[in-house]
Amino acid sequence: MAFAESAGSSDSPPSPEPAPRPDRRSWAPLLAVCAGYFMVILDVTIINVAVPVIGRELSASLTGIQWITDGYTLVFAGFLLTGGALGDRIGNRRIFCAGVAVFTLSSAACALAPSSPFLVVARLVEGLGAALIVPGSLALLRQAYPAPAARSRAFGLWGAIAGIAASAGPLLGGLLVSTVGWRWVFLINLPVGVACLALTLRHVARSPRCAARTPDWPAQCAVVAAVALLTAALNEAGRRGWSDPVVLAGVGLAVPAAASFAARERLARSPALPPSLLHSRALSGGAAIGLLFNFGFYGMVFTASLEFQHQRGFSALGTGLALFPAVAMTMFASVLSGRLTRRTGDRPLVISGMLLAALGLAGWAAAGPDPAYPLLVVPMMAAGFGTSFALTGSTATVMGAAPPEYSGAASALFNTTRQIGSATGVALGGSLLASATDYNAGLRISMAVGALAYLTAAGLAWRCVPAKSEERKAT
Repeated sequence: MAFAESAGSSDSPPSPEPAPRPDRRSWAPLLAVCAGYFMVILDVTIINVAVPVIGRELSASLTGIQWITDGYTLVFAGFLLTGGALGDRIGNRRIFCAGVAVFTLSSAACALAPSSPFLVVARLVEGLGAALIVPGSLALLRQAYPAPAARSRAFGLWGAIAGIAASAGPLLGGLLVSTVGWRWVFLINLPVGVACLALTLRHVARSPRCAARTPDWPAQCAVVAAVALLTAALNEAGRRGWSDPVVLAGVGLAVPAAASFAARERLARSPALPPSLLHSRALSGGAAIGLLFNFGFYGMVFTASLEFQHQRGFSALGTGLALFPAVAMTMFASVLSGRLTRRTGDRPLVISGMLLAALGLAGWAAAGPDPAYPLLVVPMMAAGFGTSFALTGSTATVMGAAPPEYSGAASALFNTTRQIGSATGVALGGSLLASATDYNAGLRISMAVGALAYLTAAGLAWRCVPAKSEERKAT
C-alpha cells in the first residue's frame, strides 16, 4: 500500500506503471495512530469480563462496579468534541500525545488500584485521555496522508482496528483474567502507550495551530453535559427500562443542554463546531451513518454475547471465540474497501456494505427461535464485513467535507455520534431482551431493528455520500 503518496497526486491521472514500494517510515504515522486508537476502543469492551472479579477482590458495591464500566464511557463520549476543538486550536499532534500520556498513566493507576473508589477515579481520567486521543487520530491521518487514495486506505485500517479491538476485548479479557489476573487488563496498555508516544513524536509531523480560535467554554460545558447525560440515560435504559425516572431525567436534561450548545455556537465568535459545517450534507449525513451502523453492529455484539453466555452456556472465552467470525471479517473488509475506493468512490462501498450488513442481521432474525451456531456464522460474517466495508467510505466522507482547520472537530463529531449509536444499540437490545415474553423473540426483534438501521444508513449514503465525480471536484 503506497501510503506515502504526494498531496498533488489526486489531480493527475493514475500512472500505468506500478507504484514504488513505500518507505517503511510511511507506515509509522499509521502505526502510531492505530496503536492509540486500539487502546481506547479495547478498554470499552475488555473490562466487561474482568468486572465481576474486580468487584470481588476490591469489595466493590453494585454502584461501584457500574461506575468502573460506565464512568470511562461517559467521560470518553462527553469530552470528544472538547478534544477535537483543543486539537484544532493547539495542534492535533500535541493533544493526541497528551491524550496518550494521560491514558497510559491512568492505566497504570488502574492496574495498581488498592480500592474501588480509586479505580473509579482512575477510569474517569482514562476516559479523558481517550477523548483527547480519538479526534486527533483521524486528523493526524488526514495530515499524514493527504492524497485521497492513500488517505482512504489509512482510514480503512483505522476502522478495522475499531472492530477488532471492540470484538476481541472479551476474548483477550477472558484470557488475561483467567491466567495472570485482572490487573493485566490495564497493564497491557503501558507498552502500547509508550510505543505509540515514541512513534508519534518521531514520525508524525507537527500539526498547524489556530491560536486565534479561543475555546468557547460555555459551549464546551453544554456539549459535555448533553452527551454525558444522554449516554448515561442510554446505559441505564438497558438495565432499568425506558420509563424509569432516572432514564427520563437524563434524557430530559440532555435536551436543554444540547439546545444551549446549539444556541451558544450560533453566537460564538469562534465556534467549536460552526453551524455552516453541519449544513454540509456530506458531513452531517456521514455522522448520521456512523451512528446507525454503530447502533446495528454493537447492538448485535451485545445481544449475541448475552445469547451465547446466558442461553447457550458459553464461557467468556468461548463467547469471544463464537464472535470471532464477525471480528475476522473487519480487517479484510477495511483493507479491501481502501483498495477499491480509488476506482469506485465512497458511495458504492458504503451502500453495498450497509445492505450486506442488513442482510446479515435479517438472516439471523429469520433463522428461527433456537438456531444451531453454524447457521449464525454467515450472518455474523456479513454484519462484520458490511460494517467495516462501509466505515472507510463514511469516515473519508466526513473528513473530506471539513476544511483542514476543523479536522479535529469533524473527527470528534463523527466519533461522538458513533458512541451515541453504540450506547443506543446496546440499550435497546438489552431492553428488548428484558421485556420480551420469549428471550429468543426479543433477540430476533433486536436483530431486525439492527437490520432496519443498516437499511436506513444505506438510504442516507445514497443521498449524502458524494459520488466519485463529486469527490474529484472537491479534491
